Amino acid sequence: MAAAPDTVLAATFDEQVDSFFAPVSEVIVSIVFFAVPLDFIDEGVELPLIVVWLVIAGFFFTIYLRGFQFRAFTHAIQLIRGRYDNPKDAGEVTHFQALATAVSGTVGLGNIAGVAVAISWAGPARRSG
Repeated sequence: MAAAPDTVLAATFDEQVDSFFAPVSEVIVSIVFFAVPLDFIDEGVELPLIVVWLVIAGFFFTIYLRGFQFRAFTHAIQLIRGRYDNPKDAGEVTHFQALATAVSGTVGLGNIAGVAVAISWAGPARRSG
């Protein structure tokens, strides 16, 4: 005869890790994603402070780097168009291929992280029907 399965007394490893880090994670999330209510605009409108910090960082680096993203724009276009490519140079990747690889890696990672954040905040989508 087969023995009846014993009840599991210990939580799974995932549950143990989650219960250990959950309090720390909740504190960090409450600080990083703190939202300031903007009731003077409309009831229920909030401004996450993370957005404010990102805008401030953008302005800071624009000033600190003296508008590099604007000054170097024509050079970037020239690189993409292949103005500096020389078929006799060593290497197997053109400037455009390197740029496309870097952008695809950045965008792809952003999409993966965005989906993970969306699922953790709101949960997976449920199909009604």
